[in-house]
Amino acid sequence: MTLGACDSNTTPTEQLDIVDLNEDYYEFQGFNLKPFELPYSIMLPDETANIGAATVPEISHKEGDFYWDISIGSNFKLHIEDYGDYNDLIPQKRNELKNQKIFKVEYLVNEKNLIVYKQTLMVKGSKNASPKVGVEHSSYHVYGQKEFNNISYELSSSEEGSTKEIITLMAKSIKSFKPIK
Repeated sequence: MTLGACDSNTTPTEQLDIVDLNEDYYEFQGFNLKPFELPYSIMLPDETANIGAATVPEISHKEGDFYWDISIGSNFKLHIEDYGDYNDLIPQKRNELKNQKIFKVEYLVNEKNLIVYKQTLMVKGSKNASPKVGVEHSSYHVYGQKEFNNISYELSSSEEGSTKEIITLMAKSIKSFKPIK
């Protein structure tokens, strides 16, 4: 699926950014999370994905805890959190992004259970920016929700975000998160 983001000053043909989340998992490998107390599998980038790092996934999880972090090198860091029966995660995240005043947010993918967005720090001169802000900075982020057996899982990039390429790989990984049969 290819979606673009447009703001009110552009026509639909002047797309600002494109994120391609096709169902092709050519540069991915399946990964079983069951040994880490998650009865699910996920597709993760392999050595051909060119993410600039070793491709052996590292899972950080404390037994009995509700948090998991999947790292592939220093760039790919995907967080998973068990939210139990709370299933309103995406609307809550959209509301949080809408109400913050520090960043301009552009949605690149805005689906029911997945959002990919570009976040740009508002620089000096912007009406909502602090007078001490002077350097424009953009980062990309992904936030998803998956629900199985009435248990909701949050899957997200780090708060710092990453490059568009890494976030696109993370979004594809999130879409592939599913129960092991």
